[in-house]
Amino acid sequence: MSADAGRPASTAQHEAAERRQAARTLLSCPVLTSHRQPEELALVRRHTTALRSTFARLLGYHLIVEPSFARLVKTPPSADSPPRTIRRGDSPPFTPHTYALFSLACAALLTPGTGEWLLISSLVEQVRADAVTAGVELRDTPADNRRLAQAVGLLIDWGVLTETDGSLSAWSERREEGVLQIHRPLLPHVLPRPLRNVVSLDDLFEPAAAASEPRRSLRRRLVENPLVRREDLPEDERDVLSRERSELTRLLEEHFGLSLEVRAEGAVAYDTEGTLSDVAYPGPGTVRQAALLLTGALTDLARPTGDRPDLVASWDTVRSELDDLTARHAKAWAGAFIADPDRLRKEVVALLESMSLARSLPEGLALHAAAARYRPEPHAQPTRAAQRLAATRRRGAEEPPSDALFTESFLGEAL
Repeated sequence: MSADAGRPASTAQHEAAERRQAARTLLSCPVLTSHRQPEELALVRRHTTALRSTFARLLGYHLIVEPSFARLVKTPPSADSPPRTIRRGDSPPFTPHTYALFSLACAALLTPGTGEWLLISSLVEQVRADAVTAGVELRDTPADNRRLAQAVGLLIDWGVLTETDGSLSAWSERREEGVLQIHRPLLPHVLPRPLRNVVSLDDLFEPAAAASEPRRSLRRRLVENPLVRREDLPEDERDVLSRERSELTRLLEEHFGLSLEVRAEGAVAYDTEGTLSDVAYPGPGTVRQAALLLTGALTDLARPTGDRPDLVASWDTVRSELDDLTARHAKAWAGAFIADPDRLRKEVVALLESMSLARSLPEGLALHAAAARYRPEPHAQPTRAAQRLAATRRRGAEEPPSDALFTESFLGEAL
């Protein structure tokens, strides 16, 4: 008998909706504390048993729930996952060096004899000592100090540390002392595996061996990745996607509020509410607008490559189209990008890669078929590339290769 048997339909539906919302909250914010997210944590605690079962059974994730915090421990991302680094506010994204300093900060806080409060300078001193032992370079330079402040700042953001006297920013800028309070119950669960078995930093990020469970691993890809490319799937997962599509659709909708869409080139589990992803696309801002317009232009110019469902535009074409877009929108776009075209190009490409819509190749930018979802509507003003292509066809030039994968599969509303 199910847990909802015998309950009024409205009550069962309400509780199912609460569980779904709690699961979505944990997916987007795997660390919740009573100090920072009291309402969200209360909802998770109300449905702890069901949520633990759901995450373990469907995704292989471990959920830890205590009175003052909840921590969803995810497995390492699959090899085809797009690059998705942590960024704190307007600070640069985390580098591998920053992640190493973050791990060292956790280890320093777990050092025997460390009390509930400690000075920022004491934590920094311990991290520097541990960095020497671990072979991690940490110089007393502005760049390395900023990375160290970013790493410690993330622990503050997650509620592991609280600034009680002074602040991390004051230490970073002027070396002013400050006091940090440690949320010790949460601290041991921040890193994905216990430090007692870690000999080197490489051990910390080494994926744990696991039995092949294609259904579970496929669900993880669909929940975590903006796009799952069929060619990246192992054979057993492709078989699950083909044979069990209806069951996948039901599970993703019921437990996480995601709608599954499967096409020849791959699949997406998209969020109709638009609140689950940590990357807003399409959206406002120069980089997002440039990426959207560039996608529309390149779908008219890119060419197929081999057996993969990608269309490749040369880097010269990418630069040319972006230069044209920059000239046309110079008054509306941020001046920093107008003055630095290379920066705009790098950030546009990084955004498209983070959405799995493109990949950087030595010869150019490879667009996946799903990029066609973002092509301008027919009534919209045609891009310069589309106008040039139409003129070429009018002159009787040879028709370019067919782009049927774009127009017959993923073309439609935005993800």
